[in-house]
Amino acid sequence: MIDQLPTPCLLLDLPTLKRNIARMAEAVARHPGVVLRPHMKTAKSAAVAELAAPGGGPITVSTLAEARYFAAHGFRDQIYAVGIVPAKLDAVAALNAEGAQVKIITDDLDTAKAIAAHPGHLPTLIEVDVGEGRAGVAPDGDVLLGIGRALGPKLAGVMSHSGHSYAGRSDQVMRDLAEVERAGIVQAATRLGDAGCAVKIVSAGASPTALFAAHLDGVTEMRAGVYMMGDLLQAQLGVHPLEDIAVTVLTSVIGRYPARGAVLVDAGALALSKDRSTEAAPKDWKFGRVLDRDGKPSLGEAMVVRVHQEHGEVRGDDLPLERLPVGTRLRIAPNHVCLTAAAYAHYHVLDETGRVVAVWQRVNGW
Repeated sequence: MIDQLPTPCLLLDLPTLKRNIARMAEAVARHPGVVLRPHMKTAKSAAVAELAAPGGGPITVSTLAEARYFAAHGFRDQIYAVGIVPAKLDAVAALNAEGAQVKIITDDLDTAKAIAAHPGHLPTLIEVDVGEGRAGVAPDGDVLLGIGRALGPKLAGVMSHSGHSYAGRSDQVMRDLAEVERAGIVQAATRLGDAGCAVKIVSAGASPTALFAAHLDGVTEMRAGVYMMGDLLQAQLGVHPLEDIAVTVLTSVIGRYPARGAVLVDAGALALSKDRSTEAAPKDWKFGRVLDRDGKPSLGEAMVVRVHQEHGEVRGDDLPLERLPVGTRLRIAPNHVCLTAAAYAHYHVLDETGRVVAVWQRVNGW
């Protein structure tokens, strides 16, 4: 039972996880010919991957540790979606020599030349910037064609990430951003094709644009990952209802302070992360929304307003301190589940009755 678990620890509600996975699968299925390639950077769990990508993939990963782990669990068709450095080429080639199909990405001409010169099997996607401004080449620039020609037969396609969609605050803005991404990545693929470079994969995506895209003509696959677990920011973006956050942190009350209407819990900055991703959203949940032991909002809009390394301070309008003696179990819904979950080695998996029915391991590190 939950009351027997140590705190803080990570809870994963299985029915909610399954709802979130089904919602995204249905959204992508609206687009003929488009494959969902779930990003496992948040879940980092083979057990979750078996639900999100049944039959062994395809999936997306963000570290070599994930690539090795998921390949060992039968998920061989992967995109390693972080710009590759030459020092990692041997490791990817070794994985592929063992039967994996890990595709790498680059936006750098010199790296493309190193990939082309490497004797290993290294299918490569060119990263295209469709407005996020983090990485990638312009879809209408000369660098794109230069990298494509340098890669030669190792060119597998193009990919983009619409991370700037997280700034969107309406369905229409999301649809507009999804179309900007689609048009940009298809433009890049078309220009490469016209230049004689074979492009098989046109890979786009983020959870918001994957859900809200009006059409995906010219795109072959969508990548999304946070949608599985959900968090407070995703809920405010409309990716899932507020109650469909599958991952929460179980914590215990360690102190009560009536003079300031607060309690302390044993989940602080390390257990929750200090990401304030909801700060610019319509509702700022500070460092996390506080729920009762059963994951219900019976404490109103209680939230973690301040964190120290191992302490979290909970406040709310008319916080019922009489119901919160030291030792009381609470749950905290995270702002950014990727960073919160990264502190934990495993999930305690709950069924529809709230009982712990499994412990699923995570792969952390690089």
